[in-house]
Amino acid sequence: MLIPFSMKNCFQLLCNCQVPAAGFKKTVKNGLILQSVSNDVYQNLAVEDWIHDHMNLEGKPILFFWRNSPSVVIGRHQNPWQECNLNLMRGEGIKLARRRSGGGTVYHDMGNINLTFFTTKKKYDRMENLKLIVRALNAVQPQLDVQATKRFDLLLDGQFKISGTASKIGRTTAYHHCTLLCSTDGTFLSSLLKSPYQGIRSNATASIPSLVKNLLEKDPTLTCEVLMNAVATEYAAYHQIDNHIHLINPMDETLFPGINSKAKELQTWEWIYGKTPKFSINTSFHVLYEQSHLEIKVFIDIKNGRIEICNIEAPDHWLPLEIRDKLNSSLIGSKFCPTETTMLTNILLRTCPQDHKLNSKWNILCEKIKGIM
Repeated sequence: MLIPFSMKNCFQLLCNCQVPAAGFKKTVKNGLILQSVSNDVYQNLAVEDWIHDHMNLEGKPILFFWRNSPSVVIGRHQNPWQECNLNLMRGEGIKLARRRSGGGTVYHDMGNINLTFFTTKKKYDRMENLKLIVRALNAVQPQLDVQATKRFDLLLDGQFKISGTASKIGRTTAYHHCTLLCSTDGTFLSSLLKSPYQGIRSNATASIPSLVKNLLEKDPTLTCEVLMNAVATEYAAYHQIDNHIHLINPMDETLFPGINSKAKELQTWEWIYGKTPKFSINTSFHVLYEQSHLEIKVFIDIKNGRIEICNIEAPDHWLPLEIRDKLNSSLIGSKFCPTETTMLTNILLRTCPQDHKLNSKWNILCEKIKGIM
């Protein structure tokens, strides 16, 4: 059963779990089940941050359902260039987000359910949460063969991953969140979560590829709505609370004071790309010159998302050393992204001799460099 939150008493409800309205009294004593009305990945991640930072969860656990429009979400300690196809994402308008929990990279769309289990640090138990989901799935379809693994994934028929796990453990509170594949676009998922970039050297956490399958492929009655209701019912029974899913608007400052600043921070380049662990790129490509192919070598060190060391090597007869040195020095300190590189190289091109062949080579080189970003 879906119940919209009363705006007047929401903040008090979330901070103290006490509401004058009689309809919430019993529910709030032992916990809450929430569902976001937003499909924006940054807004929904901000809800997680807000609840983790502001709520007293002692004896009052929370289950939070949320779904996003197409987006890729990387773990706190991951490298987006290593995890996904950024060029394809830019072309398709797919959002990239970095969450505050660890774990691997996931693709979200409206066919994927995200579930976040909030508890105190003492009550944190990922396996118990996964077993709860399994019970809920078996309640609606007893024939489903779903098992939780030691890696805290859920496998369908012993081989297809339908859920992955990540978590954040704070000083007194913790949350465990996981996905549940219902009707996700599998083609998009596989193409977006495949990095085309070569020569990356990094100590960032790497995702482990898995075979995946949608629950809807197994049983067409297993829609997102059916699955959320089933998990909510099982959660309510387990925690002995009313089986009501309370709808929330993540951007309502009367409900979550200060949440808009949290969402804005999650959208910044400094958070998404700048928090990438230091890495380097050692790669090469070929250009056609007088019916032969010349090798161009690229060595770049990136720290906090910015180019720290840049060394682009090309034959002197193809591109003069002076011009290559200008390019190398101009890129140092800049963001490792095609937009900023385009701006810098266009400015630098104006300082070069007005030579058609030289400009053509310059443009080829710059396009190749942007292709690795």
